[in-house]
Amino acid sequence: MTDATITHVVVPGTFDPVTFGHLDVIRRARRLFPRVTVAVAASANKHGRGTTFTLEERVEMIREAIELEGLPADIDVQPFTGLLVSFCAKIGAGGVVKGLRAMTDFEYELQQADLNSHMAPDLESVFVMSNPEFGYVSSSIVREIAAMGSDVDILVPANVAARLRERYASDV
Repeated sequence: MTDATITHVVVPGTFDPVTFGHLDVIRRARRLFPRVTVAVAASANKHGRGTTFTLEERVEMIREAIELEGLPADIDVQPFTGLLVSFCAKIGAGGVVKGLRAMTDFEYELQQADLNSHMAPDLESVFVMSNPEFGYVSSSIVREIAAMGSDVDILVPANVAARLRERYASDV
């Protein structure tokens, strides 16, 4: 293990779609670390199905949302496939920042952190508790509400809400 200070972290996720909760974690990671890369996972088989938005669409939506929401312009957004530990090694990140909403998030994320620690002992896992304002927000809930034709403007940035309306307009 190295004692080097961590200056670059990754905030990974599928972001299908990005929510205000995700953006809160990204904002807080940037307050804690000078360099943040948002790693958008391909996740082709998440929960036994593909994602609602393509990898390219999700990357574009996050970049737009970061600008719209006034987050620091130096936050990098990159797509990735494969193992997170390999991606972190490739870009020189020393840590992974994850947001936790509930106990179920903790159990899952702890397992992932333990596995990552075995594969990459120098990669640090950092957990931030969800802002209570966003603790109930998840991408799956946002998709479900949008698919039913309801407004999701309080859950996602304007660019994402517009994409969801477009995506589900023919289904309603």
